Amino acid sequence: MLLKDIYKTIISKGMEADPRGKDDVLKSLEKQKEAYEDMKEDEKEFFDRESLTNPYADSRILHGTGDEEITAAIVGIDMEMAEILLADRLSSKGKKIDLVIAHHPEGRAYANFYEVMHMQADILNKFGVPINVAEDLIEGRMKEVERKLSPVNHTRAVDVARLLDMPFMCVHTPADNMVATYLQRIFDERQPDTLEDILKILKELPEYREASKNNAGPKILLGSGGRKTGKVFVDMTGGTGGSKDIFESMVNAGVSTIVGMHLGEDHRKEAEKNHMNIVIAGHISSDNLGINLALDEVQKAGSLEVLECSGFRRFSRIK
Repeated sequence: MLLKDIYKTIISKGMEADPRGKDDVLKSLEKQKEAYEDMKEDEKEFFDRESLTNPYADSRILHGTGDEEITAAIVGIDMEMAEILLADRLSSKGKKIDLVIAHHPEGRAYANFYEVMHMQADILNKFGVPINVAEDLIEGRMKEVERKLSPVNHTRAVDVARLLDMPFMCVHTPADNMVATYLQRIFDERQPDTLEDILKILKELPEYREASKNNAGPKILLGSGGRKTGKVFVDMTGGTGGSKDIFESMVNAGVSTIVGMHLGEDHRKEAEKNHMNIVIAGHISSDNLGINLALDEVQKAGSLEVLECSGFRRFSRIK
């Protein structure tokens, strides 16, 4: 497969799995095109033209033309300088590696990954949170994340890939979309009665079973196993955690239980104040599920050998 075909497949399938709905995603791309057309020529020099076709700022080909022929890729959750050197070392020892695929963003995809957070407002709105409330809270959180990213030396891993001429890409929100939609569909269909039922459903999936064997399985953070689930919201996409002040609005919208990847301490305290049930499925295990779903789509389209690395384990659902 060509690098650009792997990339386009994952972006396309990520758009199809976007919890906002594909029509809303296409609408956001159209607005981006209009904004670009209205720019002055000197402003266009610094515009990321990739955003005209890819709505996810945190997913990019970081090194490579796209025309490289890819037969084998090393895939991991965090692929940084050490992992890129590992790929080169494996190649020098006879195990040819054509591509490094990271889940978490690096390079320019990391520098502005906060831009994908705006999608959280539309997702919350679909669950009943008024759009004006959701947008106001998300905008404040986006600015906070932007400030934290500002001093980061984000090009280090990409520089190593460039010097070694190792094709390198990251796919973050598209994979997160896939896991969020996949799990939401399961819970909507199976209607778990209690929080313990949610844990049982999660542990049926190989990614969470594997995590449980490594002492990192799903757990109840707030609530107890016998508590009723009520309305379940799978919160696993949109860049990073949203505003800690959103829980009151979510409860008012009828959400009783959140199933998420992780939750910070300040967020946990606010959720507890608002009597929210929280089930933590697991960060790395959920990332594994999203990447596995993405790789399934790639391998349906063509042949790709996958080497596991950096917290990733391959579980295929291709029949």
